[in-house]
Amino acid sequence: MADFRQIAILGVGLIGGSIGLAALKRKIADKVVGIGRNADRLARAQRHGCISEGTTDWQAGIREADLIVVCSPVESIIPLVEQLVPFCQPGTIITDAGSTKQTIIETLHASESVRCRKDVYFVGSHPMAGSDKSGADHAQADLFDNRVTIVTPAPETDRTAQANVRKFWESLGSRVLEMSPAEHDAAVAITSHLPHVMASLLAASTPESLLELTATGWADTTRVAAGDVELWRQIVSTNRGHVLQSLTNFEKLLAAFRASLEAGQDEHWIKLLEQGKHHRDIVGS
Repeated sequence: MADFRQIAILGVGLIGGSIGLAALKRKIADKVVGIGRNADRLARAQRHGCISEGTTDWQAGIREADLIVVCSPVESIIPLVEQLVPFCQPGTIITDAGSTKQTIIETLHASESVRCRKDVYFVGSHPMAGSDKSGADHAQADLFDNRVTIVTPAPETDRTAQANVRKFWESLGSRVLEMSPAEHDAAVAITSHLPHVMASLLAASTPESLLELTATGWADTTRVAAGDVELWRQIVSTNRGHVLQSLTNFEKLLAAFRASLEAGQDEHWIKLLEQGKHHRDIVGS
């Protein structure tokens, strides 16, 4: 178990709140400080047990932290880390929970404000957990249990800091995988970003006049479409190339299904359904 005296969380929403809730319940840190712009929301997060205390003064919030977890939308991670680094105490580790990694990590490792602090370490992370719900009110201490968290080191990443970040996520209950930022972005475009786009398009394609006829199949398939649109705009925009490639691959499969259906070649499109069932059965509930 990683031993952190004080953890600072920037952005105490569902993910940040769940990190703080789990860290406090599992006694991973003596104190968890939540940092945000809304004092009322921070107070609610504290009442919910997600943080030990909250502050809107980010410099005060990170001053004594030996681990900082940035849980903001992906487009704000780079400027936030660049802003934080000069004020960190020596030895501080910074990680994030962003859903895309390559642009963030390449930019930060090239950033002058980050490069000049050899005693502050950034390690990219992405917990593959979440919900269509948002806010610390929906935080769960077991959100990361048996869920994969991807740690994305670059050649410049400090290996001791990398190991400590890995141990941190494992101590929250995660199974940790490590891959390069580029490998991560290509993989999650298929497993996370494409499913969200497809769920949203399916929901959008259903006429409002027929919504009362939808049942559990429609609801289950489109559940993630209820997620925050601005959050997903940022995710898809920062992983545009890989999302486009995943769409191309899906379009080929859809075209094959359509062609076999039109030609009356039932055995061909049935095989696609069987393959889908096989993959879904592997994942289980």
